[in-house]
Amino acid sequence: MGIHRITTKTQTILPFKLFDFKLFKNDMTSAMFYRHYVSGTNMKENTGNSLLYTPENTTATTSTSNPISTSTSISNSTTVISSFPSSSSSSSTCPSPSFPTYEEYFKTLPKQTLFSLFLIGVCSLNKLTLSTATYIFPFIPLSLVRILVSKLYCGGENMQEVLQCGQELQKRGISNMMLSLTIENSEGVKQIENIDQSIVDPTIESIYKVLKPNLLSQLDSLTDEQNINTIAPGYIALKPSALIENPNDILMNYGTHPDSKVLFDRCARITQVVHDLNQQLSKIYPSRKSPFFVSTIDAEKFDWQTKGVYNLQRQLMQKFNRDPLISVAGTWQLYLSDSIKHLTNDALLAKQNGYRLALKIVRGAYIHSEPNRNSIIFSTKESTDNNYDNIMTMVLNDMKNNGKDSVYGHLVVASHNAESQIKAAVLLDQLSEDTYVRANVSLGQLLGMSDNLAYNLINNYHMHNLIKYVPWGPTKETRDYLLRRLQENGDAVRSDNGWGLVKKVAKALF
Repeated sequence: MGIHRITTKTQTILPFKLFDFKLFKNDMTSAMFYRHYVSGTNMKENTGNSLLYTPENTTATTSTSNPISTSTSISNSTTVISSFPSSSSSSSTCPSPSFPTYEEYFKTLPKQTLFSLFLIGVCSLNKLTLSTATYIFPFIPLSLVRILVSKLYCGGENMQEVLQCGQELQKRGISNMMLSLTIENSEGVKQIENIDQSIVDPTIESIYKVLKPNLLSQLDSLTDEQNINTIAPGYIALKPSALIENPNDILMNYGTHPDSKVLFDRCARITQVVHDLNQQLSKIYPSRKSPFFVSTIDAEKFDWQTKGVYNLQRQLMQKFNRDPLISVAGTWQLYLSDSIKHLTNDALLAKQNGYRLALKIVRGAYIHSEPNRNSIIFSTKESTDNNYDNIMTMVLNDMKNNGKDSVYGHLVVASHNAESQIKAAVLLDQLSEDTYVRANVSLGQLLGMSDNLAYNLINNYHMHNLIKYVPWGPTKETRDYLLRRLQENGDAVRSDNGWGLVKKVAKALF
């Protein structure tokens, strides 16, 4: 198969691999995906029309053949975003990649927040202190949880407090939120009564009373219409296990269980509000290229995800993502070794049925509770990191190459991994002239976590499209959320905090 070689200007590239064939070699469909989108070293043949960077000789290889695409067709003029921009590029606004530090960020925090961070650092000094904190956490009085912990990691107990949280985030340069009325039922053992009144109705109300005013206040204050696409959408997170009675029975048998429609209808009722607002506001702000609001289906543990949630979010996207502005996104946990297989399949189905995918990509939150984790989750952190960065780059490539015709209509890069977030920021900088793609990619973290990273992205990488996942609700319910975060994200919490955090907070306090 013939190829043509073109020489491009030498670029300064950071030494990381965007793709690793070992992740895909056991799956034929994913192998075709790899051949089509991969950007690697010493590739002798490429079946796509993609610009390939080869570090050894700084040449690019372009094929003019028509590839078998697992996503969307790619024209002969397309390019793949496979590397960081040249450090000498005059058009680049991003600095050389640098990783965040706490010192500058801590200077902006009040002493009460620093004291809470000091306690978190003490609790996460080592495995023993973290295990002890996790054990005693359910017995701590709610009043202390509210004062010492909830203000860091939760948006508030009522909508007025959450709106104020959004205003505080705006002052820090974080333009929007992903709201989650947090009533935990991730194990399916809690009996939630009157779900329509206790969860669905307040969730819809929060769109009108929190997300809408939070976004409109920013849109109405703009002096330059070009900046209308620098404000991230408002997101509303929907947890399937909290939106249905007996979630285990329904999610394990989604589609055949008679109550499957109840779960779909509840999600669709909320998403219909999002869709209608997007249509209304697009007439008022016609230059807006991204949705104003997005309904997002949260991930669940592996069995529920594969047997139910993937199908649920697929049905919702098929219903609501046919308009220019998408209205619903699904979540893919990329620590799962078969995640590329599921995503490839969903891309094919979306293309065949005329709707677009919207993705929130995360590494995963159930690593310690999955009973068969050794067989479903990548065996090493490096493999998970590679998979995450590969898929993130692939989606950006497709959005860049195909624009509004891309099968991918929206992307949320949700991660506390500084390297992944900075890669995303630098790749987005290469798309500085592509308003459509820039407007439809958001970078996000959980409220109260990786705030130094968010500070770095805003102040050193000039990212405007940042969001925070903001859980809210009664402290009794959000305490369950915080406990799950301690249990599932213990390693991440410890690496983000611990003794280093204690020393830095002490220095800032004293």
